[in-house]
Amino acid sequence: MLQSRLFPKTKKEAPAGEASVNARLLTRAGFIDKLMAGVHIFLPLGFRVLRKIESIIREEMEAAGGQELLMSALQPKENWQRTGRWETYDSLFRFVSFYTKTELALGPTHEEIISPLVAKANLSYKDLPLYLFQIQTKFRDEKRSKSGILRGREFIMKDFYSFHRDEKDMEDFYEKMKRHYMNIFEACGIGDKTYITFASGGTFSKYSHEFQTVTPYGEDTIYICPKCRVAVNKEIIEEQDSCPQCGNRDLKEEKAIEVGNIFPLKTKYSEPFDLKYTDEDGSKKDVIMGCYGIGLDRLMGTIVEVNHDEEGIIWPAGVAPFQAHLLLLGRDEKVRKYADEIYAFLQGTGIDVLYDERPDSSMGEKLKDADLIGIPWRLVASEKTFGENKIEVKRRDSEEAKLAAKDDLIKIIKG
Repeated sequence: MLQSRLFPKTKKEAPAGEASVNARLLTRAGFIDKLMAGVHIFLPLGFRVLRKIESIIREEMEAAGGQELLMSALQPKENWQRTGRWETYDSLFRFVSFYTKTELALGPTHEEIISPLVAKANLSYKDLPLYLFQIQTKFRDEKRSKSGILRGREFIMKDFYSFHRDEKDMEDFYEKMKRHYMNIFEACGIGDKTYITFASGGTFSKYSHEFQTVTPYGEDTIYICPKCRVAVNKEIIEEQDSCPQCGNRDLKEEKAIEVGNIFPLKTKYSEPFDLKYTDEDGSKKDVIMGCYGIGLDRLMGTIVEVNHDEEGIIWPAGVAPFQAHLLLLGRDEKVRKYADEIYAFLQGTGIDVLYDERPDSSMGEKLKDADLIGIPWRLVASEKTFGENKIEVKRRDSEEAKLAAKDDLIKIIKG
């Protein structure tokens, strides 16, 4: 990709009124644009990152046995009435169809849709367990849309639903999903800062679990148990003041951002829709359900909150928009031809490169933009490097730069 063709250009100043790190950096670097409160457009760079995150999540959900589907964003009022949430779900977008005069909702979640869908299948015990997931735009009428893409009114979410014969089978799978979730956060470069966190189970069970990423910019407070490497959220700590797993009371308070959650739903959404299965003896029994969610926008924003410095973003390799950022410094035609050759060489070997060949940008502008955009590897072609038939190579998260031959670049970038 030629940077001269990239839409849009970077901005020198942060957008007015944005306090969060992710909002300031992602906007300045050209990854997102704010349309209105809680609604953002993902620009070409941001869309590339979003697709990387989506790919990581999809691969892990398929490894967990999930089958992907896509449900409608429009949802009928009747389904929400059956679960009692039409009037109680406080962030539900409701409206009346101009033509049919029927009341509809924009989906904030899909329990009211997937439960009657699966009920139509007339499941037997041989069909269970069953795992279904989707990656889809959700809508919530958030009263506090803030913090860039961390809390939106329109956002992309992966929601995974599991269906089981009994609670034991659901609980076993629930434990397996904790590992799958941690695999996702590790692949996204935040695994070392993310903790499985005990939360209230509400009407479902004693506990549910959140996945909280530690950062001083977080809006949640968690309490980390150093013995178990798990955490407890504020609601639970106020009830029992100890680690639910080992009883340890010596917990460390930290700020964090929630990047995912899992819930044992049990029969809360199977009963209203008569979602049952036929057992070996021919009897009908309620299907036991679990629910597992990750917000992709929120995860992307959290990655930036955790991985940045004063100059800009520092993307982890697994989610970066490009693998390398090639900079042409100077106006010498021989150097330009050399940089063009490096660009073609890297593309030919499968390296995804953003090439800053802009003729009207200064050396300082190019170096600042490279730090702001935050691609893992910076490659510099200049008169100096051309004279030695090499390229200057520097990791975005390091101060050390070194010269490398063209043939060594693949090994360096791909690790």
